[in-house]
Amino acid sequence: MIQALLSFEFLQNAFLSGIIIGVIAPLLGLFIVVRRLALIADALSHVALAGIAGSLYLSQQVLFFAALNPVYLGIASAVTGSLLIEKLRGTYRDFEELAIPIILSTGIGLGAIFISLSKGFGSDLIGYLFGSVSAVSRQDLWIVILIAIVVIGFIYFFYNELFALSFDPDYAKVSGIHGRAIQIVFMIITALVIGASMRIVGILLVSSLMTIPVAAAIQLAKSFKGAMLYSILFGETAVIAGLVLAFYLDIAPGGTIVIISIVILLLALAWKTVKDKLNAFDVKGERSYDA
Repeated sequence: MIQALLSFEFLQNAFLSGIIIGVIAPLLGLFIVVRRLALIADALSHVALAGIAGSLYLSQQVLFFAALNPVYLGIASAVTGSLLIEKLRGTYRDFEELAIPIILSTGIGLGAIFISLSKGFGSDLIGYLFGSVSAVSRQDLWIVILIAIVVIGFIYFFYNELFALSFDPDYAKVSGIHGRAIQIVFMIITALVIGASMRIVGILLVSSLMTIPVAAAIQLAKSFKGAMLYSILFGETAVIAGLVLAFYLDIAPGGTIVIISIVILLLALAWKTVKDKLNAFDVKGERSYDA
């Protein structure tokens, strides 16, 4: 595997991209889960699907789009979707959750239309839907690196504001934090991460990488920063193991990464259950001894 990794550029691109995505997707996903916005990742991924399908369709009709990386239009679509979600959440203040299914449905509808109009890009679309080890180009890698710098910089400089907005929005508002502006930037960055991850994990599965490692982490962590570290650890484990298995078994990496994430979650839940029972047994034993 190491020899192949050093010999083939596409493997280098895939693994370097995967390692970076294994950090930024769960890192941002933790804030998404804490803020109870997990379904936003699904909505934006489906909007990205519409952008990818639209780009592939336009590549058959317009020469300019034939030379354009479909990832660009996918990312642009996801960013547009994130802004529309925020707009709709402001419009439906008492029913903010409506914004998510509206945008998700729009993305699915547009994607279905472009797919039905287009012919001959089935294999390309499958790679975008479920990820592909061989399809990650050097250009894709540079996109991932650039987005990772933006994500890590944003979280580093606005960590306290994000933490306050996640756990105590009222305190954040009283403290003078510009919650609306930060929320808009947060949504845009979420869209960027989805766009960066779709080559490795796949459009339909990228939200899983942003939420399942977090779901496992919060079962074990005792603090927010602890959950952050666990999320990144579990995300990296799933991505690296998934890419290795996908390479050797010649299967879609997205599905493999998600299944490994699920296994990690089940192990975390089992460990938490055993630990709780042992703690309950210890407490019961102490009470019996005291009596």
